[in-house]
Amino acid sequence: MKKDVYILGIESSCDETSISIVKNGVEDVYTCVSTQMDTHANFGGVVPEIASRMHTENITFVLEDVMSNSGISWDMIDAIAVTYAPGLMGCLLVGIEFAKTLSLIYKKPLIAVHHIAGHIYANNLVERIEFPSLGLVVSGGHTELILLKGDYDFEVLGSTLDDAVGECYDKIARIIGFKYPGGPNIDKHALLGKHTYDLPKPMDDDSLNFSFSGLKSYIINLVHNEKQRGKEVNVDDLARSFQDVAVEQLVRKSRLAIEKYDSSRMIVAGGVSANAYLRDELRNMCEEKSVHFSVPPMRYCTDNATMIAAAAYPLFLKNDFSNFTLNAKSHEYFFDKKD
Repeated sequence: MKKDVYILGIESSCDETSISIVKNGVEDVYTCVSTQMDTHANFGGVVPEIASRMHTENITFVLEDVMSNSGISWDMIDAIAVTYAPGLMGCLLVGIEFAKTLSLIYKKPLIAVHHIAGHIYANNLVERIEFPSLGLVVSGGHTELILLKGDYDFEVLGSTLDDAVGECYDKIARIIGFKYPGGPNIDKHALLGKHTYDLPKPMDDDSLNFSFSGLKSYIINLVHNEKQRGKEVNVDDLARSFQDVAVEQLVRKSRLAIEKYDSSRMIVAGGVSANAYLRDELRNMCEEKSVHFSVPPMRYCTDNATMIAAAAYPLFLKNDFSNFTLNAKSHEYFFDKKD
């Protein structure tokens, strides 16, 4: 009988300290997440120096929680996986050095995992990704439509030419005056508003590329001009108007990709996949097209170590291990650009 594989994953790329044990790349045995959100909310965003210091303070306690409550002993662990890119440099280094230490002490192979790969493979925690599948990656640094042809065999079909959709959400939330974290607050306020602002549709063409900088600039100017005139911006209506046009393009271009590549399956990945309106609109579109739709539960959309351990499993099977020269990379792009 084939032996079960238990991978311990570590995630510390931003403001979540997380450690998880995942079985065979699909079963969340136990996960602990220590969030710093309340601390950074006082500053309107993540302060890198504070974040890395809090990771250092919290990571041993997170590990103790996992090893005490998972029912898994060190001799059952097959490998240590850790996020190495992208992210805040100091934060990444805390996780990497901790992973190296565990790897050395317990003599376990070390696996380097890209953060975006983690978001993609979070879908395996729901059901195994079947290939080929169409993938929409939406996060603070990524907006791509990709063709998943096999494990770690991905082709970019279209991408953002400037701002990622997650970055656009955060910037517009700050412009409107919403507290950190901005994206969830836009989603929440949009439910209370009406589409009353006439906003430009971003990159409204038949390509599979995206562009959100023009929409962001338009809203910045709109808010500034209204304030100059002494007029009050209806934040709920503006949140609704923005979210409508941004999500419309994500869904429309996903539909174009499904039609162009005759896709029968679609997954969504990245932090913005936690957006309830986007999830619902993509699900409705896939139902109309008779396409199987998969998106991780909310707890696996935000940063977590479960997805890192899941993404490490295919690498483990290929003996794709790292040595102790592994270093953090703050801005490594995950996908090869399509020619």
